[in-house]
Amino acid sequence: MSFYNLSDIIFPHLGITVKNLPVGISIFGFEIAFYGIIVATAMLVGFFVAEGQAKRFGVDQENVMDFAIIVIILAIIGARAYYVIFHWDSFKDEPLSVFNLRTGGLAIYGGVIVAIATAFVFCRVKKLKIGSFVDVCIPGLVIGQSIGRWANFFNREAFGKYTDNLFAMQMNRTVVGGDYIMTESALRAKYATNPDALEKILEQLSKNVTVDGVTYIQAHPTFFYESMWNLVTFIALVIYAKHKRFAGELLAWYAVAYGVGRFWIEGLRTDQLFFFSTNIPVSQIVAVLMVLGGLAVISYNYFMLIKKGQFLKPAAVREAEAKASGRNEKAGRPERPEKTERAARNERPEKSAKKAKPASKVVIVDDKPGKDAGKKKESKVKILDE
Repeated sequence: MSFYNLSDIIFPHLGITVKNLPVGISIFGFEIAFYGIIVATAMLVGFFVAEGQAKRFGVDQENVMDFAIIVIILAIIGARAYYVIFHWDSFKDEPLSVFNLRTGGLAIYGGVIVAIATAFVFCRVKKLKIGSFVDVCIPGLVIGQSIGRWANFFNREAFGKYTDNLFAMQMNRTVVGGDYIMTESALRAKYATNPDALEKILEQLSKNVTVDGVTYIQAHPTFFYESMWNLVTFIALVIYAKHKRFAGELLAWYAVAYGVGRFWIEGLRTDQLFFFSTNIPVSQIVAVLMVLGGLAVISYNYFMLIKKGQFLKPAAVREAEAKASGRNEKAGRPERPEKTERAARNERPEKSAKKAKPASKVVIVDDKPGKDAGKKKESKVKILDE
């Protein structure tokens, strides 16, 4: 086992130098990028967080497990598809490279969109409440994103334009590769329709730094900004979870928080994915839609709660009160009589111990001779049961 593509990463103003940071490890000649290892770790941590949230709020943990098995696979496919669609020029000459994930190329937006769509279908099939289920999973998604961004650190990617601020990061130009080892004429041809992106890259190349004979580019560590932004969002959502006003609120706040942060961070990056032939970064378009969508959902639900006079009560409190009210209502109902009058009327009478005898005849014969001698006198005697 050995490491490959070792190089230093320097944070000059923080006085931090990461010596000989490898891109990955090689086992019997098979290279495994740290990118994949970190992404897998992020997914695992995200699952355990979601499972913990499920236990905290009384959601069936088996449903979270079933969902995780499905969504992890589909989210990776969605993230890769999103990246390939808006970065097709890098794959059109070698289409099979689409399936090579070891070098990176996963767009988180694609994964998030597919994950949310999968959650809706999953809840519909399982007959679960979509808002409550998604709110349990969202903290796991956010912490996964926070950890996953460090995959970009090892891959020397997803950084921003030149900066000399406190967090400025220096990376070996050769290891970064890509646009940063191309000639200026090649760059101008590649970004002929995107002058803003071309200007950012040329500015970085004009301000290269040489340390001990090695050429470094200096840039915003945008991966770090996003990782920290997501970490703060995760902490806020976990704390607020008990105080949320409606089911699905954590998803809405995630959309707002992530959208705002991503819009700002995307403006600093040089490796943006553009909306087909325009100069508009597709990630900023999605970010705006997320913010607007999240605010619309929050505003509508808050308005309805205020209208009903229930805004000050968290959803968990209202749900508990509703359950308690149901139990009290049930306890206050009169007990059902064992037999109703109607049932008593329809009930068959029990058989008498003795069967009533039919009316019998008693024949009285007059022994005395006379006018009516020899004639029988009959009288009916009716025997009645008591």
